[in-house]
Amino acid sequence: MQKPIIILNYKTYLESTGDRGRELTWAARDVMQETGVRIIVCPQTPELFHHKGYGIEVFSQHIDPIEPGSHTGHVLAQALIHCGVTGSLINHSEDRMPLPDIKKCVEICRKNGLTSVVCAESIEKVREVSQLKPDFVAIEPPELIGSGIPVSKADPDIVRDSVKAVTDPEVKVLCGAGISKGEDVKAALELGTVGVLLASGVVKAKDPKAALRELVAFK
Repeated sequence: MQKPIIILNYKTYLESTGDRGRELTWAARDVMQETGVRIIVCPQTPELFHHKGYGIEVFSQHIDPIEPGSHTGHVLAQALIHCGVTGSLINHSEDRMPLPDIKKCVEICRKNGLTSVVCAESIEKVREVSQLKPDFVAIEPPELIGSGIPVSKADPDIVRDSVKAVTDPEVKVLCGAGISKGEDVKAALELGTVGVLLASGVVKAKDPKAALRELVAFK
């Protein structure tokens, strides 16, 4: 079985803030180096620069559909790049965006060499946003986010059908919501995705490094 892509969203948990967040990034880097699994971390926007140069990919949790100019308080692609960021989540369930803004963000990412990960809550949304040609689409039913119940078990058909809904082979599908164990990752891969997007299952674990190791140690 192929090695999965693991995207770890730090959200705004205290467990992933400040020094604890940097320790989490070090742990993710160590597990990545041990296993060869591609792990990507998504710290909070104000802290992105502090995660630069750790030897692991860093994505932003959000990007705004703006070009350089007068946009006080917004997140600019070029500023993310300065922080060492190589990609961004877009349209997470906790930060929804209208379709024109999603389209603009995907275009900005492509223009600036950033990897785009567009989140979608349904098969219909997966089909819609995949037409924008992001690098990844993450299927995440919002009712399962943070529930500890993996979508790959609760509703495997939505994952399987999301993969089928993406007709462009260049657009890869990720599985999100409720992922916390290696068996969840294995199930996601067996359903046709290339990896997972998760948060609390690792961030809020007593031993995040051990949780990451368990996540990628499936057979």
